[in-house]
Amino acid sequence: MRNIFVITVCIVTLLNFFTCFVTAFQPLSQLEYRLKSSTTRTSTASTNINLYGKKHQQRRVLLILNEKKEENPYADENYPDLEFVNYDDPNYVADRGMSDEFSNSSDDTEVEIEKMREERRIKNDEFQFQTYFKNILKNGEEYKGEWTIYKTSTFLDGCDDGGLVPELKKIKHPLKVISTAYKKIVDDYKESQLAIDKERICHEEKSVETEYSISTSYPDEMMPFDFRGQQGNMIVGNTFTTCTSTPLDDSKDNKNVILGPFSEYRVQLGLQSDQIQFRIKLDYSTKADEKTTIPALHLKSLAICREALNMWPPTTEEEQQKDGENVDGIVNSLYGSPGAKGGLYDPPLVGSDEQAESYMTLDLEGHATILFPYRIEQDPTAFNGNGWVTSLDWTAPNNQRYQVDRKVKGGFDIMQLRTLELSEVQGANADQYRPRDGGADMRQ
Repeated sequence: MRNIFVITVCIVTLLNFFTCFVTAFQPLSQLEYRLKSSTTRTSTASTNINLYGKKHQQRRVLLILNEKKEENPYADENYPDLEFVNYDDPNYVADRGMSDEFSNSSDDTEVEIEKMREERRIKNDEFQFQTYFKNILKNGEEYKGEWTIYKTSTFLDGCDDGGLVPELKKIKHPLKVISTAYKKIVDDYKESQLAIDKERICHEEKSVETEYSISTSYPDEMMPFDFRGQQGNMIVGNTFTTCTSTPLDDSKDNKNVILGPFSEYRVQLGLQSDQIQFRIKLDYSTKADEKTTIPALHLKSLAICREALNMWPPTTEEEQQKDGENVDGIVNSLYGSPGAKGGLYDPPLVGSDEQAESYMTLDLEGHATILFPYRIEQDPTAFNGNGWVTSLDWTAPNNQRYQVDRKVKGGFDIMQLRTLELSEVQGANADQYRPRDGGADMRQ
């Protein structure tokens, strides 16, 4: 009997072991089907695998489904679906959220970046264009002023400066000039879809007493693109500059030419304070007898423009009081003692000693000093391609002292602005805060 009982127990034990073995290792496809059809993995697994506790059955099912997946030593049973990333795996590559389908090539990226840059340039063009007309030209109001004109001995008959610093010959009487501007629309301009690109600014400068030919120092019709910088036009605060030129090659259209060499080159540089402005106009030209492939530009004339908004500027204190103007110091700022106190507030770099010989400095009535080249080499190899600078230092009626530096490139690029730099300081504190950096360029 005892043997029969032992045999019976052994048979029952073997049957139970066989049943457990079959249940635990039933086909994988059946397990997958049940797992997918359930709401969670743990609920389906616990229904079909009853041999072990909840923690063990989850681990077992995951191992069955993906035998190659690494075990997560930080697994949390409350978050079974979290992915385990082994950063020590040498084959690991970070997922940056980009696939080959959506990633751009380096060329496409550069195109997009350049497109964004051009959009910003267009916005700046429009800002400069509108601000110039509104703040500098005062929406087309009249500036009335006296212009003092200087002619250089380089282009006067019977004068020969021998290639040295030319003499400046002032004309007998100042010119009375009215300057104004207006806007117009060009309907046939089809190069752009922007409405602003169809607007043009036109200037008018007329002598009211004598017939005098006034050379323009700005494009005939200014458009927003003309303020890109490469055409030489820009405003910064209360200062402004414009430029125009005539190509040496007569067959070229001077409206679209920004690269030299040039036969004529005209620039203006000005500062404003409330209702008055002080500006200079420089007219350069090549010499007919200069037989070189790339001729230099020589200063032909210089105009000093002292102007007031909607009135003729008073020339004496008596006239100022008679006119009843409440602006103090207009006469002093336009016709006061010559020269800025101590010279230029911040003398700029002008290149080598040899290039410095092409510059001259002039003290002007109204506490002003200017620095400018009287001869501009257009040869790209001259002075190692170094650029040129024109400076104006002027003290306004509010005793605020300004210096503006117009810096351009050298060689064929003399129309292209490098920078238009404006310094501002209280006149009484100018000596105390005068820069001593040797004329370094301003940080951009």
